[in-house]
This record gives sequence, C-alpha cells and structure tokens, in this order.
Amino acid sequence: MKQGVISRITGPVVMALNMTGSCMYDVVLVGDQELNGEIIRLEGDSAVIQVYEDTTGLKIGQPVVLTENPLRLELGPGILSSIYDGIQRPLPVLYAKSGDFIGRGIMVPGLDRERKWEFQSKVQKGDNLTEGDVIGVVLEYHIEHKIMVPPGISGVVTDIASGKFTVEETICTLDDTKNLSMMQRWPVRKNRPYTRKLDPTLPLLTGQRVFDTLFPIPKGGAAMIPGGFGTGKTVSEQTLAKWSNTQIVVYIGCGERGNEMTDVLTEFPELIDPRTGLPLIERTIMIANTSNMPVAAREASIYTGITIAEYFRDMGYDVALLADSTSRWGEALREVSGRLEEMPGEEGYPAYLASRLAAFYERAGQVICLGSEKRRGSVTIVGAVSPPGGDFSEPITQNTLRIAGAFWALDTNLAHRRHFPAINWIKSYSLYLDSLQDWYQENVAKDWRELRDKTMALLQKEVELQEIVQLIGPDALPENEKAILEITRMIREDFLQQGAYHEVDSFCLLKKQYLMLSVILTFYTTSIEVMNKGISLKQILELPIKNKIARMKEMEEITEISDLIEEAKQTVLSLEVRK
Repeated sequence: MKQGVISRITGPVVMALNMTGSCMYDVVLVGDQELNGEIIRLEGDSAVIQVYEDTTGLKIGQPVVLTENPLRLELGPGILSSIYDGIQRPLPVLYAKSGDFIGRGIMVPGLDRERKWEFQSKVQKGDNLTEGDVIGVVLEYHIEHKIMVPPGISGVVTDIASGKFTVEETICTLDDTKNLSMMQRWPVRKNRPYTRKLDPTLPLLTGQRVFDTLFPIPKGGAAMIPGGFGTGKTVSEQTLAKWSNTQIVVYIGCGERGNEMTDVLTEFPELIDPRTGLPLIERTIMIANTSNMPVAAREASIYTGITIAEYFRDMGYDVALLADSTSRWGEALREVSGRLEEMPGEEGYPAYLASRLAAFYERAGQVICLGSEKRRGSVTIVGAVSPPGGDFSEPITQNTLRIAGAFWALDTNLAHRRHFPAINWIKSYSLYLDSLQDWYQENVAKDWRELRDKTMALLQKEVELQEIVQLIGPDALPENEKAILEITRMIREDFLQQGAYHEVDSFCLLKKQYLMLSVILTFYTTSIEVMNKGISLKQILELPIKNKIARMKEMEEITEISDLIEEAKQTVLSLEVRK
C-alpha cells in the first residue's frame, strides 16, 4: 500500500503529500489511529482528504495509507433490519466495541462474517449465467433475499451448492475460475446498472388522502417534503414507511438531532407492518447520522442509502428511500466546500450543489433489472427538506424543486392548527398526474381526474374568497360563495385531515378516498341545485346528513360510504319537496 504524510489539517479536511498515483474518491487511513477518509481533490503529488471521523489529535507528519479502493458497501444477507452509520458500520457492533460514543479508527464490516445463512440454489451445473441472474435465494425474515451474479460477470456454472454458508464462502463457480459468494461489494458513488429505465405509470399508494388523491407519485418517482420545525416531516416519512406499497424501506437520518433519531430508532422496531402483521423493521434498513457526527460521513450517508436501495431494486423489489433531511446533507457539502476554500455560491453553498442534488434524485426510477429473467424493480425517493425558518426560497428547496416531480409543502400554520398531515394544498403539486391518470381511471374510477381537479378548483376558490372575507366580512358574500366556503371546510376537515395514529383513519383505501370525495362533492352540487330554487344555505347545513359526512373517515365498510352518495343527494333534494 502507498503511504503519504499529513501536511495540513483544517477540521475534517486534511491535506497529504507524496500521494502520486492516488485516484479520486479512494479511501485512505489517516494518522496513527488510521481514521477513515476519502480523497476529494488531487493537486500534483498532494491529495485533499475528507475524514469521516473526528480529527482531534492528528499531527502534521503522521502517515496516510492509501487503500487503492473507493468507499464500497457490502451487500448481501444480513443487511435487512440493520442500523448503520453513514459509512455502513453497524451501530450495535460499534456500541459493543466503544460504548455510548463511537471510538475513532474503529472499522467493522457491514455484514456479519460469522453467521451462516441457509442458501437455496436456483441454477444447475451447465447453466449459462449473465450479470444480474439469480443464483439462489436466502430467506431473510419473510423477504426472499436474491443472490445475484454481480454486474460485469458472466459464465457457465461449473459448481453450485445449497446449504448453510457465511457471506464470504463460495456458493457458485463460473467457468472454473470465477468464485461467487453471497456478498457483493459496490462503490457508493457509482449507479448500479440496469437494462432499461421505464416510464413511471404505477402509483406509490400511501393510504394518505392528500398524497394519493391530490398529489400522487409513482413507483420510481421523486418527491420532496419541505417544512419548518414541528410541521411533521418525520411523522410523514414514518407514515410513508409504514403504509406505502413497497417491499423494502431505506430510512436515512441525515444530520438529524440526536433525540429525533433516537425516537425513530426506538419506534421503528415497535411498528407493525399492516400488510404482513410482522415488525416493520424486518423489511427496513436504517442509516443514522446525527448532527453531532462528523460532517464528511453525513455527506456519504446519502450515497450509502441509495446504493442499498438500488441493490434491492435489482432483485425486482419496490423500494422506498426516505431521506430526512437533505438540508443537513447540503450543509455538510457547504462546510467541506468552505474548508477547501472553493468559490461559494448562493448562501455559501458550493456551486455544484444543484448537480449533486440532481445526481442523487436521478437514481430514482422504475427499471428492467439486469438478468435473463425480466424483473421490474423501482426506487422511489422522498426527501425531507428543512429550510431555515420555513423559507422555501433558500437554495436546497429551490434546487430540489427543479428535480423532484412531486412537491408536498408542509405548512407551519396548518401544524399550529393541529391539521395533519400539514400539507399545504395550494403550494403543493405533482407532475405525475398525467402519467398515472390511466391507472387511476382503470383501477379506481373513470371520473377520478375530474373529481380531483374539481376539488382543487374549489380549494383554490376558497383562498380567493378568504381574502374578500378578511376585507369586508362573510356576510357580504352571496349564498353560492358561502356554500363554497362551507364545502371546502368539509374537504379540509372531513377529507384532507387524517390521524396518523387513528385505528381506522391512519390508512385509507383508494376506493374509500374516491367515495369520500364523491359524497362531499355530491352534497355540494345538489346543494347548489336546490339553492338556485330558493332553499337557503342555513336549511341545508342543518341537515343531519352533514354529521354523517363528518364521520365518514371512521367508517370501516366502504358500502356505508357508497350509500351516503345517494343519501346525501336525496336528503338535500327533499328540502325542495318540503318547500
């Protein structure tokens, strides 16, 4: 291994001399304690290194050892339900070695080398395998962990075995020379290859009405949730992890406060997956990098998470990657960039902020995976953004806006009014409506888009009317416009507001969402019809059907809600008859 010497130390950034022959993003061991670092700039025979650990105590002249490998992850059985730091060191193992605070220079493997896994082969001697083909499976909890031929390797099977093996033992040999184990190693900054990228046409169903009905995203899409402190970013992401129709969840706590990350780490193992009845943690991988951990590792944690997500995508699974939050990642880029004395961009962020964000979000997508058997897999990215003071004009939010297809804007005022999810329906949008429209019309209802657009038009009209009300009061409005204010209040309280911890309302089927909206809009259109014939709004609002509509979200039987459509129509029309 080549060796250089430290010539300069600036926080987590170290400069080393005598580094001729080094490559960008190679991992190095810095100082006597062999701290982990990564080369981020090369100038002549000197290298600039970002160190993933605290650099306190480093001295000029201490050695720098080049490993001649980039930062790579270990991918294989044992990765599910794991809790890693930003560079894939298992936190439970680190705790056992160093106690409450992570000691410096500790390197532990990402996968357990001692544990034996029951491997069941799916190929035979003489089979011709290409990159991405499934050699066999390991049952990890209730998930079939598919062992695949690594990218770039192919050949004829000359030896194959089933039984119990560690992740390093050979399970398959190709062409008598290529020994394959259950573990792959992959550079985190390099996209994992696939055969072809597909148009996103299948929705990611979350059971949350504001997402599924108003601002849907597809499997393989990218969404952002910006919001100030206390608006519910973490609860929203936990809800998405619990209810979204994906097989695997990767949660990245990037630069979060220690107490928030502790809550997530303690709550996730207790959450029950509603689809299987098993602990949600069994299909979840968590990456924890708290705000007091070194910023360089924070920058790496995003790439660690997306690489793990792509690995499970290649098996043909749908993966949800939840990054909380990309703002802290951007702050890590800014700190390292400042120490490198690079020319700052807006608000001190590096000029390449936009391209780094784009490179991350572009790794989302639905693809045809590598391999002879055509498998489809997807990675859906939902990135939380924590703009300082809730200011959406700051660089992270604005640059993410240009990339993400769905924008779910959290609103501090809604959160203060205890309206959750606190998604502002006026600021939010989804660019995926057209691509998902056919699926919704075929699987939910023909008039789904029409109903959704009418709802959005009413909510937009409410904002205009509220401005008039603030100037001259509600009494100056005509009856028809007062009816709009009343119906939008019902949409907000009886449809958009949803309890994340409610026994029934925490998850809402698409069909139920459609019927609930149909009831409210039927009530509105029928009300306008009878009001045009002389019935007062006050008479309509006194009808008992209004209370039934308010209780729809608590109804378990869809038929009850379906019956309400006709009941709402006939009850309102009966006022005209009585007149």
